[in-house]
Amino acid sequence: MSLTLKLDAMWWLYALLSAVFAALTAVLAKIGIRGVDSNLATAIRTVVILVLAWGIVYFQGGLAQLGQLTRANLLFLGLSGLATGLSWLCYFRALQLGTVAQVAPVDKLSVALAIGLSVVFLGEKLTWHTSLGAALIIGGTLVLIR
Repeated sequence: MSLTLKLDAMWWLYALLSAVFAALTAVLAKIGIRGVDSNLATAIRTVVILVLAWGIVYFQGGLAQLGQLTRANLLFLGLSGLATGLSWLCYFRALQLGTVAQVAPVDKLSVALAIGLSVVFLGEKLTWHTSLGAALIIGGTLVLIR
């Protein structure tokens, strides 16, 4: 297998690790928010993520790229951060009110929503495979929350 092919397939490993860590997030958060205001819990989690992310950037030498960011980069990264923050606030509150088995599937509807938004705003192609997958996610969510 060529190095290029190996690197092209790395997205799969990172996506799988993302799913594992997201699953751990739900379980660990559910334990961690017992008796704690969900907004405070989100703030604590955010500080940990902030330190982790900036630490990685620093140790990988990425700080030098700060000056290369455009206004559009900053605007859309800022809006993405705002959306992430609002998502986390809602997610932690939902975890406080419901079970992980209820909240996690609804949260994963974001996959189907992201597919739809990517078609509308990014012009990405909607294939029958993608449409079927999104429909199965929506159907699976409905089955899991009943």
